[in-house]
Amino acid sequence: MSVSQAVQAGALSGVGILDRERTIATAGFNRWLVPPAALCIHLCIGMAYGFSVFWLPLSRALGVDAPKSCPDMSLMQELFTTTCDWRVASMGWMYTLFFVLLGVSAAIWGGWLERSGPRKAGFAAALCWVGGLLIGALGIYLHQLWLLWLGSGVIGGIGLGIGYISPVSTLVKWFPDRRGMATGMAIMGFGGGAMIGAPLADLLMNYFRTPASVGAWETFVAMAAIYFCFMTIGAFRYRIPPPGWRPDGWTPPHQDNAMISQHNVHLDDAHKTRQFWMIWIVLCMNVSAGIGVIGMASPMLQEIFAGSLIDQPGVSFNALSVEQKAAIAVIAAGFTGLLSLFNIGGRFFWASLSDYIGRKNTYFAFFLLGIALYALAPTFANMGSILLFVAAFCIILSMYGGGFATVPAYLADMFGTQFVGAIHGRVLTAWSTAGIIGPVVVNYIREAQLTAGVPRDHLYNTTMYILCAMLIVGLVCNYLIRPVDAKWHMSAEAVARLQTESAKSAAAAQPGSFGIGKGGLDVEAALFWALVGVPLVWGVWKTLESAVKIF
Repeated sequence: MSVSQAVQAGALSGVGILDRERTIATAGFNRWLVPPAALCIHLCIGMAYGFSVFWLPLSRALGVDAPKSCPDMSLMQELFTTTCDWRVASMGWMYTLFFVLLGVSAAIWGGWLERSGPRKAGFAAALCWVGGLLIGALGIYLHQLWLLWLGSGVIGGIGLGIGYISPVSTLVKWFPDRRGMATGMAIMGFGGGAMIGAPLADLLMNYFRTPASVGAWETFVAMAAIYFCFMTIGAFRYRIPPPGWRPDGWTPPHQDNAMISQHNVHLDDAHKTRQFWMIWIVLCMNVSAGIGVIGMASPMLQEIFAGSLIDQPGVSFNALSVEQKAAIAVIAAGFTGLLSLFNIGGRFFWASLSDYIGRKNTYFAFFLLGIALYALAPTFANMGSILLFVAAFCIILSMYGGGFATVPAYLADMFGTQFVGAIHGRVLTAWSTAGIIGPVVVNYIREAQLTAGVPRDHLYNTTMYILCAMLIVGLVCNYLIRPVDAKWHMSAEAVARLQTESAKSAAAAQPGSFGIGKGGLDVEAALFWALVGVPLVWGVWKTLESAVKIF
């Protein structure tokens, strides 16, 4: 054993398998193994977007063939009833729990993640997400809605937040030359989780269904087992680069690129800067506009185009028969699936593009294009052009997803890479806020329009103009973003000291960076990418099968 190996072994002798020191890369490690590790986690927790696949089966969990409904039951009674089926609206609160807890937990535990490393955070996320599913399964089995909320909603929501930010700092450090592309690859997995999870859940429920059960609790348990395996693989494949590592042949951007800082801002100071709050508002406005549309995509298409979807132009939604409404519901499901596909693709496309045109310009594109498309949507509807209407919202949803994937790189450009994961976690509270604002705006305006007697094909016109106003606010805030004032920059000595103290990296890592990060699609990387790529391709295929019915 060489002296350096002896030093390394001694340094690691008292270190646990989940600790940060165990994840520092050594010679021969290929950085292209890190993105599929992140995808292993994001493709699992991304099922949060697809949870609605359970609502209708669970609304007849007791009745099996038809709901055992209790019309006069209050929400408090519904939480504890064992004799009445749950209402879809009550289960829909899970979305609020998911995305509020995601932002809150990412903000609370972001600093812990930076200290403890991505492996421990990824495994903690697996325990929370899978544990939440198992508690949710118990809630379904005992028919206790409060257990479903607590398990999948609260504990699972905490897992969402920790898992979502677990790879961000790591990927930004491994790919300083392609920050946007790296985070885009991982975060597109969160959008893709529902594409895989929703059809998988449907298949499993059909497999487990019996005359006495809709197969939901069994599906929760099966998916928990699958997700635990994938998330654990992802967590244990995470590696972080040694301090000071850079890709071979890469030099940092020239100092004249003021929008990419060469300095770091401490986590405790980031929220004191104007840039933090401008980016927070930028993300909140972009997400608020998109998330409201996601939640109402299916009814929106059905109510606006109604009979036109089944070659019955001019027939309003209320004039359709029950069978015709069922037919257009299937087509609208394809629209929802197509939006999911663009949500995913946009995460990779826009984040990668931001490496070339800059983060600020990318967000300018989001807002300017979004304003134009939202403003034109009522015109496309009045024209009766399903193709233009669908195309507009596909582009809008690509920018919704792109906003999520681009913001970690934007933060790294502004605040440096040292605390970017934790800062990103705090900025994600904008997502929690948007998860309330967006659906409230779309849903309540729709109800107000219905009460006022507005025809169903014009229900969303006012909403589109309000969403335009939100994007204008985001556009102004993005314009106001400037480089962080030098007074907030950490000194080089403080950064070096912090790196050494937090991970004991000087002793734990091999000296130098020779041979680290090299490689491309070698055999190991190809197999790992196949592990996440095959399910993703299957999910895309199932989505396209459904989406083709629109046309």
